[in-house]
Amino acid sequence: MNHMTKSPDEPATAAPAGGRRHEELLSRFGARGIFAQDAVLALVVAALTFGMFVALANVAPTDPTIDLSGAEARAVTAVGVVQSLLLCLRRLRPVLCVAAVMACQTVMIALAPDISGNGIGPAVVIYTVGTIATLWLTIAVVAAAVLVQTAAAAAVSLGEDDMLTVVANHLSSNAVIFTAAAFIGVYAAARRRNRTLERERAAEAVRAQRERAEAAVVSERARIARELHDVAAHHLSGMVIQAAAVERLIGRDAEAAKSGAAWIRSQGKATLENLRQVVGLLRDRGGDGDGNAPIPGVSALPALVAEARQLGSEVDFECSGDPLRLPPIADISLYRIAQQSLTNARQHAPGAGVRVSLAYGDEDVTLEVANGPAARGELADVGRGGTGLVGMRERADLVGADLTAGPSGDGGWRVKVELPVRDAERRAEDVEFETGDRT
Repeated sequence: MNHMTKSPDEPATAAPAGGRRHEELLSRFGARGIFAQDAVLALVVAALTFGMFVALANVAPTDPTIDLSGAEARAVTAVGVVQSLLLCLRRLRPVLCVAAVMACQTVMIALAPDISGNGIGPAVVIYTVGTIATLWLTIAVVAAAVLVQTAAAAAVSLGEDDMLTVVANHLSSNAVIFTAAAFIGVYAAARRRNRTLERERAAEAVRAQRERAEAAVVSERARIARELHDVAAHHLSGMVIQAAAVERLIGRDAEAAKSGAAWIRSQGKATLENLRQVVGLLRDRGGDGDGNAPIPGVSALPALVAEARQLGSEVDFECSGDPLRLPPIADISLYRIAQQSLTNARQHAPGAGVRVSLAYGDEDVTLEVANGPAARGELADVGRGGTGLVGMRERADLVGADLTAGPSGDGGWRVKVELPVRDAERRAEDVEFETGDRT
């Protein structure tokens, strides 16, 4: 940002001099804010300038090249001190400060043209320009300052025998001092920008790493939630339904109630085993553990259908096409979607017929689970759901499949998953269903 283009009444926001360390040090001693800190600097420069000109006044009587009387020495010293005190405005009013300092320098040249040097103030204000202005503007300010001071020296020494010497001395000294001060200021500003950029990059890297870690945690939590929901909801919903049937059979048919209780016990064991499989899968990061495998895939769909039939559901299973070898994550995802679809049908459409179809195409696999309207007027009392469909969509998105779920034309519900298979080794002669058949 080019602060030197601001109006004299608009403060510069950059902190050009000394860096953060000296500002923090001054703040500890009560000098807080730009003006207070620059005022401290102005007082220090004023003291140094006063000492410098006092020493020059003592040297002048012994140096024949310096024509400086006592009154002129005092006047030059006073103007030099005022010039130094103006540095308190160097960041609040940079344009005004540059103009005022150079005006004081012109007065000093008029009072003592034989002195070709400058006070400390002009070097500090040019340094400030280098820290807050663009490179080209800094060059323009340096050039203007050199020309103005040289022109002032030429005007004062006009007609004198040593005019060319005076002008040359002022031109060379001003050019060297102002150029050096501007270079130091530009260099300091570049270093400060680089440090700021490095801090921003480091902060951005930390933020990106934190976001990746948070995303990984969210993804892992969603994965755990899907696995636990699919396993627990499928088995426990069947157990709730069966427990309700056993409750009605108590006192009426002891043998049937006993058989139902035994089934519930076996389902409880199966649920625990499936949960162990899920926990083992989640813990197995290195791939060297068994993770309480195997994890079911589409080859286990007939067994899943048979289990649903044991709960009293009318489920038909159809499989068509030549089997394709699916990636493991796609294999288990299709199985879990079918499992959740059967669970939803049992919960929300008890007694309705369900059709499960698995169709292998040349480059895709289509799974469809459709059920008719509920055969009874009320839903099964299995509690409140709501995350099953979300989990199915997450699984479909995870493997790049298209999932559609919604009411069917006959008043039922249909879930359809279309999974593209791009693997070169799609055909799998060794894929067999657990039941030994495919219908």
